[in-house]
Amino acid sequence: MAIFVDENTKVIVQGLTGGQGKYHGLRNRDYGTQVVAGVTPGKGGQDIDGIPIFNTVAEAVEATGATASFATVPPKFAPGAIMEAAEAGIGFIVCITEGIPAQDEAKVFNRLKRDFPGTRLLGPNCPGIISPGKCNIGITAGEIAQLPTADGPNVGIVSRSGTLTYQALYELKQRGIGVSTCVGIGGDPVPGTNFIDCLSEFQSDPETHAIMMLGEIGGSAEEEAAEYIAANVTKPMSAYIAGVTAPAGKKMGHAGAIVSGNKGTAQGKMDALAAAGVKVGLNPTEAGELMAEIVAAL
Repeated sequence: MAIFVDENTKVIVQGLTGGQGKYHGLRNRDYGTQVVAGVTPGKGGQDIDGIPIFNTVAEAVEATGATASFATVPPKFAPGAIMEAAEAGIGFIVCITEGIPAQDEAKVFNRLKRDFPGTRLLGPNCPGIISPGKCNIGITAGEIAQLPTADGPNVGIVSRSGTLTYQALYELKQRGIGVSTCVGIGGDPVPGTNFIDCLSEFQSDPETHAIMMLGEIGGSAEEEAAEYIAANVTKPMSAYIAGVTAPAGKKMGHAGAIVSGNKGTAQGKMDALAAAGVKVGLNPTEAGELMAEIVAAL
């Protein structure tokens, strides 16, 4: 199995006719993902490399039976695109768009929770999701992901950082360790999917035997995840927290990566995870080495 997406997931790309949408949408398709349609208002009836374009998500869903959407539209239009997908019955939406105002993200998050509880949003400002060998939605290079094996052990990955997502995948591939699903939740202040959402799914997934978590300074998501892990996660874990040397009060790359006083520090997050039984590495490579030790013992 895998979490959130698999070989049966049918994907539309909102913005397939744009530069980024076309590049990544076709890469996803070429990886083996079922990219069944694109959506661009006013360009219905066209096609991109054989993929039909529709004017609305509703039209695309009716024609193709799509169940997931990949939103690659500019920040100004991204909230509307997300809501259009939800209104059309899409159950899983990946939005890679960076620069959406936090207020707009909060409005979208709350409206989805209130009006569309059956729709999950991944992102915004995230690399997306890959279930190796089955489905890749987003900007992750499929070739750096090791395919899971039938007997395992396989590792599930969840990360706030895009680049750390890629490094985690490659650290495991270099060691021949299969990945069930890798989820990049993004570093914005209001993510549609958080660590606990993914940890819960990995805990329930029989194909995932261990979990690797990549966090960073700012906010309290990692501390909240540590509490959840201590109470609910029985599978072994390794982790890395970026930002050990970040000065307090400075934003470090991601909109959500801000340390205020003694809250949101890398050390505080590392201590919380270690107290929950997670093996915490001091750098991404060490986190990979710790996971290799975990897998060898399974």
